Amino acid sequence: MTEPTNPNGQQNSNILKPYWNGDDVTGRPRDYWLIDLPLGLSEADASAFASPFDHIQTTPDEDGKTIAELRDLSGSDSVGWWELWRSRPAMRKAIAPLSRYLVTPETAQHRIFVWLQLPILPDKNLIVIPRDDDTIFGILQSRFHELWALRKGSDLQDRPRYTHTSVFATFPIPEGLTPNIPAADYADDPHARAIGEAAARLNTLRENWLNPKELVERVPEVVEGYPDRILPKDEAAAKELKKRTLTNLYNARPAWLDHAHRALDEAVAEAYGWGDDYRAGLLTDDETLARLFRLNQERADV
Repeated sequence: MTEPTNPNGQQNSNILKPYWNGDDVTGRPRDYWLIDLPLGLSEADASAFASPFDHIQTTPDEDGKTIAELRDLSGSDSVGWWELWRSRPAMRKAIAPLSRYLVTPETAQHRIFVWLQLPILPDKNLIVIPRDDDTIFGILQSRFHELWALRKGSDLQDRPRYTHTSVFATFPIPEGLTPNIPAADYADDPHARAIGEAAARLNTLRENWLNPKELVERVPEVVEGYPDRILPKDEAAAKELKKRTLTNLYNARPAWLDHAHRALDEAVAEAYGWGDDYRAGLLTDDETLARLFRLNQERADV
């Protein structure tokens, strides 16, 4: 991104984007970047982004084939070989005005939701939720949604699989907090505020554990507006940080994480009107799923 301006007068930073997949969410960020040429550029105009275009044109995959050769073999001619095959314009439009957006891996050992923000772009194996409010984050990260996802989703080997249609679209979010309602409309709702506060605390605790200030330094990216680079302070820090992944965290489930989730689950239970039953220990997995299913059916009949 520090190369001179291209012949078209634009910087490479206009088309280079950080690129996350499920491994970046559940493990440590891999520092992958995507050449994100605008749709509709002719080959001649695309080639004016000199170094990125040369990389696309000449770099082979592990089998020795270039992108153009792979596209030719696939029989795909819907876009030029230099363009992204599936650029997801609807998804991009939905997240463009947001300060951040939620993602969860399609397949993962634990159902974990995290925040990303543009210019970071999500891989196809990340499910994108185009919302930026802590309330929706908290509801989706709660035990209630996790149980629903485990029951309604499928499995890939030993990893539960999450889908938008079978899981998210069918999950009965508490009344008054559903995604068709703008977050501003329920900002003063006490249930929304309680969930949001518990969710924000959970997120802060997780982020502090993933990147403790004693182990990392945050270095501004060479281009303004891109996320800071989080770098280990030394070799010992780098070794320790390799262990600090969300998968390892949820495998261990330390007391502080369990307490944060309990506080979140209680706030979500209150939003459903089940707070007393939650505190009394009456919401077993089967009972919770039965209640959620009844809500699902009631809404389907409306």
